[in-house]
Amino acid sequence: MSQALAIRTATLADLEVLLQFEQGVVAAERPFNPTLKPGELSYYDIPALMQDPLTHLVVAELGSEVIASGFARIERAKAYLNLMHYAYLGFMYVKPPYRGRGVNSRILDELKRWAVNQGITELRLEVYANNDVARKAYEKFGFQPHNLEMRLGL
Repeated sequence: MSQALAIRTATLADLEVLLQFEQGVVAAERPFNPTLKPGELSYYDIPALMQDPLTHLVVAELGSEVIASGFARIERAKAYLNLMHYAYLGFMYVKPPYRGRGVNSRILDELKRWAVNQGITELRLEVYANNDVARKAYEKFGFQPHNLEMRLGL
């Protein structure tokens, strides 16, 4: 990338591209999740994420092109855990031509910085167990497998 990559807070002006990214997330997850309904799905209320003071939604911008997204949302931990809150990461998406260039790491760095500034001591995210590419990218950043959710279709 010859231009400088900028990570910034998402705005309503980014909504159209973020809605496209949301469908990109769905498309990427379909091979790993046979329970997804067919057609266009909506995982997120993106305008609400932008307005939520406990959520930091960011985009990566290269020149004037928005190429990636991600958010950190402060969530209350279960009462039996030894932490009160953690930051849950979601909506992690990088446009295909820009994958493998460290864009996701830059977004993760920003979300981690924000979480630390909020007094948060742990980041959590979900990744499909058989999504080796995503799992390895998060492990490279320092995440460790923690729990495996299992299902049995009847």
